[in-house]
Amino acid sequence: MKINQLKGGAVLSYVSIFLTNIVGLLLTPFIIRSLGQAEYGLYTMIGALVGYLSVLDFGLNSTIVTFVAKYQAEKDKKGEENFLAHSYLIYFFISLVVVLIGLVLYFNLDSLYNETLTVDQLNKAKRMVMILIFNLAIVLPGGAFLGICSGYEEFVLPKFINICRYILRSITLVAILLKGGDSVSIVILDTIMNLIIIAFNGIVVFKKLKVRIKLHALEIPLLKTMLGFSIWIFVFALVHQLRWQFGQLVLGLFYSTSLIAVYAVGTTLGNYYGAFSGAISGVFLPRAIQMTVKNVPVDQMTDMFIKISRILLIVLFYILGGFVLIGKDFIYFWVGDDYQEAYYYTILIMIGLTPILTQGFANNLLLAKNLLAFRGILLLSLTVIGAIIGFFMAKYYGITPLIVTTVIFMLLERILIIPYYKKHASLDMKRYYIKIAPLVLVPVISVILLEIINYYLPNRNIIVLMGNMLFYSVLYFFVMARFNTDYEITLIKSLVNKVLGLTNISKFKMK
Repeated sequence: MKINQLKGGAVLSYVSIFLTNIVGLLLTPFIIRSLGQAEYGLYTMIGALVGYLSVLDFGLNSTIVTFVAKYQAEKDKKGEENFLAHSYLIYFFISLVVVLIGLVLYFNLDSLYNETLTVDQLNKAKRMVMILIFNLAIVLPGGAFLGICSGYEEFVLPKFINICRYILRSITLVAILLKGGDSVSIVILDTIMNLIIIAFNGIVVFKKLKVRIKLHALEIPLLKTMLGFSIWIFVFALVHQLRWQFGQLVLGLFYSTSLIAVYAVGTTLGNYYGAFSGAISGVFLPRAIQMTVKNVPVDQMTDMFIKISRILLIVLFYILGGFVLIGKDFIYFWVGDDYQEAYYYTILIMIGLTPILTQGFANNLLLAKNLLAFRGILLLSLTVIGAIIGFFMAKYYGITPLIVTTVIFMLLERILIIPYYKKHASLDMKRYYIKIAPLVLVPVISVILLEIINYYLPNRNIIVLMGNMLFYSVLYFFVMARFNTDYEITLIKSLVNKVLGLTNISKFKMK
């Protein structure tokens, strides 16, 4: 039964990733055209503003997964009931803080945005803030149901419900916008959908899993343990918010919502870029834990790190090079001519993300060894400094310097973490960079060759765009083959064969 849950959950996770990215790519231009550039910018700005309050979860959901799984393994039902009661005590105070901060935001929106928003936009912003605050106050504690399901290894039903919600939300969203709905309508829709998903997950928890929440005794040490476990998850969530939502918040103080919309398109494409590596990186966390427990030699640990990074680089460099080549035309056909600046924003974000996304296995090793503190402090410190400098860059110089500042501090974190990886994650970083360096040449060679040809071809032509992507794909993988190891070629063949239905990839073993 548990094996079926794991396999089914994995399959549904990939279905969810596919739907989120593909449907998102299709829906985004429709939403932008339906709302208009200014209102889309307002919608993303208020979402970013209220989104900061979501980090007040303090990583508690992940803590619930870990502790519930522990109590299940120990068959300690009373301990589990007491733990969940403590969790909801914390969530009560979190929701209270969210509401209080939300009210402060609501009553200060006029002073914050009176120079950049019209009266109508301010009224809409206030309505969205109130709805989103209610949304968060309910969704944060309601999200615990999903954590409980994961702790019980009940994956299939919650993920299936979530996929149904996403499909229903997409269809309803299209219908609402076709009927003339605005940004407030979207926020209301999302709130209703969240309430529905919480209700369904609650039924799974209480009816199917027979979970009980009961405070047997108030344990202060337990509260301290829970908060201590979740603090670094909170830090990483805060860093993410500061990196990608801070820009919209700052730009709203100085510029029109139309410019914020262009910035939002760039960050949206950057997030899609990151999603392609997330599924691959997450798979290797168990391998990192196993290697840590077995205390494998430095050479073997580094070999695995290099293998995983090279696979991710092959995928990410393909996307990055392709976007450099056809990104301008893609954005033109995707969301229109008013968003051409987003091309440069997206490239900068992709460059900043690539080292982080390809070194996820090293972070997994730190997690497996419970050594997150140094990276958490380093990340938070650099991100806060970058945000402060970015604020002034945005105020006096505009959007591009803001993004450049963010990317510089992202890359600086990657440089400063190298000695820590070497000492505490048992990784030979010098050999790592020597082995991955040649892969950088592949997208550079491919793009330069095709840009020379592309110079003589017409712009904004869908046939030329598709032809460029086809020729780039062939050239990229032809050149990449010169740099591939036997391991990578075997892996790619296995993946292709699986897609074609010729072999069963489950027989493929990583050496």
